[in-house]
Amino acid sequence: MKQVVRHTDNSVLAPLYAGGLAFGQLAPPLVGLLALFAVWQIGCQAMASSPSFSVFADFAPGAALFALKGLLASGAALEAAWPSLLRVGGGLFAAFLIGAPIGLAIGLYPILERSVQVPFQFLRMISPLAWMPVAVLAFPTWDTAIIFLIAAAAVWPIIFATAAGVKRVDPAWIIVGRSHGGSRVGIIHQIILPAVIPDLLTGIRLALGVAWIVLVPAEYLGVTSGLGYAINDARDTLSYDVLAALILLIGLIGFGLDFVLLRALKRASWVPSS
Repeated sequence: MKQVVRHTDNSVLAPLYAGGLAFGQLAPPLVGLLALFAVWQIGCQAMASSPSFSVFADFAPGAALFALKGLLASGAALEAAWPSLLRVGGGLFAAFLIGAPIGLAIGLYPILERSVQVPFQFLRMISPLAWMPVAVLAFPTWDTAIIFLIAAAAVWPIIFATAAGVKRVDPAWIIVGRSHGGSRVGIIHQIILPAVIPDLLTGIRLALGVAWIVLVPAEYLGVTSGLGYAINDARDTLSYDVLAALILLIGLIGFGLDFVLLRALKRASWVPSS
C-alpha cells in the first residue's frame, strides 16, 4: 500500500499566520479600550439618572466623540493644543538642560550624590503647583511661569534616571577605554554618554508624563489659550460634551508623545565598538 504524502504550501499559510499574530497582538489592547469605554458609559448613565447630575449625560462617550470630531474639523483642537505643546516642550527642554548635567555629575561623583541626596529628595516632594505664587512673581509672563512649573516637575525624573544610567555603565568598558589611552573626558564622551542615552530617554519619558499632568492646572493661571484654559472655559459654560472631548484630546496627544519616546527608547540600545 502506497503512503500518500501531502505537502503544505507555506506560502499560502504564511499570511494566515501573520494575520493571526497581528490579531493576537491587537486584541488585548482593543478589549481593554472597549472595557474603559463601557465603564465610562455605565458611570455616566448612573450619574445622569439622578436629576441633580443630569448634565453628565453629555459627558458620555458618544457625545464626547461627536464633540471631538467637531473640534478637529473646526481646527479648535489644534488651536487649543498648540500653545500647550509649546509650553510642555519648553518645560521639558529646560528640565533636560538642567537635569541631564546634574544627573551625569551625580552618577560620576559619589560624594556629590551623598551631598545632594537629602535636599533633592526634599525638593522633589514639594508639589510643583506649590511654586505657582513664586512663579507668577518671578517671571514676566504667564507663559514663562507655566514653563517654570513644568520644568520644576519634569527635572527630577531626568536627574535620577541619568544618574542611575551612569551607575549601570559596565566597568569593563571604562577599563578598556583607559587601556587604550582614553582620557577622562574622552571616556565620558565616547563611552558613558552613549551608554546613558537609554536611561536619559526613560527619564524624559517619565518627565513627559509628569509635565502633561501639571500642564492643565498650570494653565488655570492667567493665560487665554491652551488645553487647560479650554477645559476651564468648557466647565464654566457647562459644555460637558466639549469638556469630555478635551479630556480625550489630552489623552490622545499624551499617548502619541509617549509612543514616540517609547519607539526612540527601543532604538537607543548601545554597545561600544571594538
